[in-house]
Amino acid sequence: MIYSEFQDKKLSLLGFGAMRLPETGEQIDVEQVEQMVAYALEKGVNYFDTAYLYHSGMSERVLGKVLSKYPRESYYLADKFPGNMVMKSYDPAEIFEEQLRRCKVDYFDFYLLHNVYEKSLEVFMDPKWGIMDYLRQQKRLGRIKHLGFSTHGQLDMMEQFLDAYGDEMEFCQIQLNYLDWTLQNAKEKYDMLTRRGIPVWVMEPVRGGKLANFTDPALEEARPGVSTASWGFRFLQQLPNVKMILSGMSNMDQLRDNVHTFTERKPLSEQEMQLLLDIAERMKNVIPCTGCGYCTESCPMGLNIPTMMSICSDIRFAPVVNSVLLIQAMPDEKRPSACIACGKCTKVCPQGIEIPVIMKELAGRFAEIPSWADICRQREQLQEVLVKSWEE
Repeated sequence: MIYSEFQDKKLSLLGFGAMRLPETGEQIDVEQVEQMVAYALEKGVNYFDTAYLYHSGMSERVLGKVLSKYPRESYYLADKFPGNMVMKSYDPAEIFEEQLRRCKVDYFDFYLLHNVYEKSLEVFMDPKWGIMDYLRQQKRLGRIKHLGFSTHGQLDMMEQFLDAYGDEMEFCQIQLNYLDWTLQNAKEKYDMLTRRGIPVWVMEPVRGGKLANFTDPALEEARPGVSTASWGFRFLQQLPNVKMILSGMSNMDQLRDNVHTFTERKPLSEQEMQLLLDIAERMKNVIPCTGCGYCTESCPMGLNIPTMMSICSDIRFAPVVNSVLLIQAMPDEKRPSACIACGKCTKVCPQGIEIPVIMKELAGRFAEIPSWADICRQREQLQEVLVKSWEE
């Protein structure tokens, strides 16, 4: 396992993200999580990351239950204060104590202000909620060992926050991958944090799987037999101020592949780096949705917005059958055409996506695509032609 040095700690460069734990139906598959955590610890992974919001709060509970079987000093646990949530009031003490209970621990090794961005900045900085005062107190008491923040915000907002609290922020977690290196100005954010002497934690290293679930002949030719995901991780391993790379792994195969990638450094050449950036340029029509799910909680129609964002990205490339089927399998009241364009989703979207606009686009694209019944009829006709040709 590749390790990084952070103050007095030796961190596995690969962190176990608990945002996308394996599920059975709507429930987290606890047995599989137990197997994955055991494997991760055995292979040297020692950093586990969860949050108040993940899996509607079940991530903290499941991870706490599983990790409680191991000595507390054998792992580092990170959690986050949900100031990015839209709530009537924010009680940091109540939430923090609940998180400790859920995770079955007495302290957090790492604690973050969750997604400090343009719409949550006021909450975190508003003295009436006392968020920073409370977290400072918990750090003095040793219940928070290291304090940092995560963000999907823009560069100027980050600088505004750091101008106010930069001396207290020990690390910063940003969305960083070879697509967002230019698409979301991740390079400028990385450079700014480096100048300020703030270590970088990485989230979305393969964009919620989008940079892992495609094939490219040039990548296969350059490094035969390695996964597409490994390219994304190798890209990040070359950035010296990156001290933690979080991966939200949903099954054992993903975990094994990632552990293999982090067994040793295999630096990318200049040509390979350019190859990745060229691929990123071709992908920039992708909607920058990471599947965090914040939008679904605010949608009055109960629409599965992350799925629809992914479908629209696919259809923008080509109207593939699988994407069409996903929509056709939905009840009419859950399809993109059911969007009432209220805008509540956009208000909570970390990426700032104009979701109603995308939903309208998707509804229009879907209406233009042949129905599944039409596709089946076309296949039957083609089959008849092929059978007749074969018989002749």
